[in-house]
Amino acid sequence: MESSFRIAESHIGGDVVAELNAASEVDAARMLSHCLDVPRWIEEVLQHRPFTDAQSLRRTIAHAAAPLTEDEIRRALAVHPRIGERPGGEDVAARHASAEQSGVDISGEGIEQRLRAGNLAYENRFGQVFLIRAAGRNAEEVLRALGDRLGNDRQTEAAVVEHELREIAAVRATGSLEP
Repeated sequence: MESSFRIAESHIGGDVVAELNAASEVDAARMLSHCLDVPRWIEEVLQHRPFTDAQSLRRTIAHAAAPLTEDEIRRALAVHPRIGERPGGEDVAARHASAEQSGVDISGEGIEQRLRAGNLAYENRFGQVFLIRAAGRNAEEVLRALGDRLGNDRQTEAAVVEHELREIAAVRATGSLEP
C-alpha cells in the first residue's frame, strides 16, 4: 500500500503513469482521490487506463465527468484550505496544500492582510473558499486573480473553479505544471 500513496504524496521519481496503470483498481482510485475527491470523476479516469503518457492522463483529468455538479465541487472544495493559510495536520491533503502554496509568500508587506480580506470578500460573495492552482504562482498573481474573479457572476465563477480543480488534480497526478 505504501507505493500506492507515493504518487499522490510526492510525485518524486518513478513513472507516474506506469504506476497508475499498474495499480489495482482500489489503489488507483485511492491515488486519484488525493488529486480530486469526486467519485464519478475517479471512475471515469479509471475507465481510460492504461494511459500512454502524462499528456493522455492530463487530457483525461481535464475532461472526465464534465461538468462537475455543484455537490461534487463542494465536496472537492472541502479539503482545500484558504489560500495563504497553511493547513494543519499531516494527511495527504495537508501535504499537497502546503507544497502547492509554498510559492505564495505571504510575508511581503500587506500580502497576508490583502489575502485575508480577499478570501473573506470572496467567501461572502460566493459562499465557498477561493480556490486557485497556487503551484507555480506567486502571491501577487494569486491576489490579481482573486481581485479579477470577485467580478465574476456565479455561473462564470463556477466554471473557473471547476477548471482550477482540474488543474490542481493534474498537477497532483503528474507532479508537473507542464500540459
